[in-house]
Amino acid sequence: MDFVLMLHSHLPYVLNHGRWPHGSDWLCEAALDTYLPLLEQLRALSADGVASPVMVGFTPVLANQLNSPAFRQELEAYCEQRLAACAEAPASLLHLADFWRARFQRLRALFHAIDGDLTGAFRALEDEGRIEIVGSAATHGYLPLLGRDESIRLQLAVGRDEHRRVFGRVPRGCWLPECAYRPRGRWAPAGAEGRERVRSGIEEHLVAWGFRYFFTDAHLAHAGTPLGTYTEVPLGAERFDVERQDPSHGIAMRVTRSPYTAYRVISRPGAGAVAVLVRDPESSMQVWSRHRGYPGDEWYLEFHKIRWPGGLKFWRVTGPTTDLGAKAPYQPQRAGERADLHARHFTDLLGRLATAARSRDSVIVAPFDTELFGHWWFEGVDFLGTLYRRLAGQQAVRPVTASHHLEEQPPRQKMRLGSGSWGANGDDSMWLNPGTAWMWQRLWALEDAFWEAAPAALRSETTRPVLAQAARELLLAQASDWQFIISTGAVPDYAVRRFTLHCDDTAGLIDALQPGASDEEVAAARRRAEELGRRDDVFPNVVDSVEAALLRRQPARA
Repeated sequence: MDFVLMLHSHLPYVLNHGRWPHGSDWLCEAALDTYLPLLEQLRALSADGVASPVMVGFTPVLANQLNSPAFRQELEAYCEQRLAACAEAPASLLHLADFWRARFQRLRALFHAIDGDLTGAFRALEDEGRIEIVGSAATHGYLPLLGRDESIRLQLAVGRDEHRRVFGRVPRGCWLPECAYRPRGRWAPAGAEGRERVRSGIEEHLVAWGFRYFFTDAHLAHAGTPLGTYTEVPLGAERFDVERQDPSHGIAMRVTRSPYTAYRVISRPGAGAVAVLVRDPESSMQVWSRHRGYPGDEWYLEFHKIRWPGGLKFWRVTGPTTDLGAKAPYQPQRAGERADLHARHFTDLLGRLATAARSRDSVIVAPFDTELFGHWWFEGVDFLGTLYRRLAGQQAVRPVTASHHLEEQPPRQKMRLGSGSWGANGDDSMWLNPGTAWMWQRLWALEDAFWEAAPAALRSETTRPVLAQAARELLLAQASDWQFIISTGAVPDYAVRRFTLHCDDTAGLIDALQPGASDEEVAAARRRAEELGRRDDVFPNVVDSVEAALLRRQPARA
């Protein structure tokens, strides 16, 4: 039986938008906690000849930030701050301060060794055939709720083009933001009476832009129940604190399909097909949930208790109901032993699932946000390393990439997916609810204005730079993060401010693209576009993607 581990990496655009707590420090924390340790672990496995065909996804907005010279400068400053915090630790915590100091120095040395090029280092692993890098939508926009098909096409066009620019090849797979999907059918923005029309299914857009497969949650394939709700969710850990829904609460769905099979999704005859891989609820829950899975173990590092000033963590989980003030000191050696034990348990779990499936053609798919490992669950990266070492010593489960599995086992069964996501309740409600409806009303109006102005703006070299920056600002406003942060209650004022900022900037630039705009207004808009381009420095070729999305023209294959 095959095993596919998918790690989806994403953060909204935070560079040049402050430093702490939700600016560049957010990105640097993810890099130091997760991306660098993961790279280190994958390189160690490669050096030891251990196969670790991990699927790693980077959203284009994250990849652009990791490629930025500003990020490299910010990470150096962040490392210095963390090392200074080690020097300032009280005497009672010196042994743990030494632990952190050694870790930070080692990871900074790795960052220097790769010349600060994280995406290039992962690209090298893919070139060696060690991993597969998966594509995604430009800014993690919630595709089913976008008001115009052109907007969905732009998210995917930029996703494809930027992946090819950064990683040197066209992506085969696509991570749908929030696993959000809508089939073909009649749809209109809420409150837009008279605008209902037949919209293409999300898979039709994937086929049109050359993607060959995507991932879905089990309940959308009628192969399980939604994994859960988000409760007491801290910023930076939003998608990891989940629990399985109790069937007695009315969330259960009758299992009609196996999650251990890939399917072909076709909305209508002649539309083409794309493969879908289904998340396995059982193995995912074991890793995902801090309440019922590994991350809540008493010996693991406590995520929530942080020493200020400095921001270091010196305590362990201790117990599921232990007050933060009563947390016991962290013991790295004991935590490492638990990670080894849990990797052994997970290997056995995969073996049991393989035995129950009774088919060597089956596949266990376990997708997670990359930031779960190392950031939210500090020991998670070590767990992954031990897992692949243990899988190398048995025969029942074979770790592979999704492309490898699909090439050997092309899906034969057709399926029509339901609407929904991997969010709370399994539907759109984490993103569209009474607290966020106003955001969608504004986005839909901006979408209409942008796409109505785009054809004429594309024809003029004077207005193309204004249109390009308007596209960047619109894409940044479309990020699903803003609604998510508001719905979880984590710093909603920050999400409102960032969303409003990008919407206002989009609107200001579009105003200069309207018929009758004076030469002075266009010149001022060009200056403003240049200014915004220095702040929101992403997607250098976005105007080409706008043109392709408008004309429904798929970019040439690499």
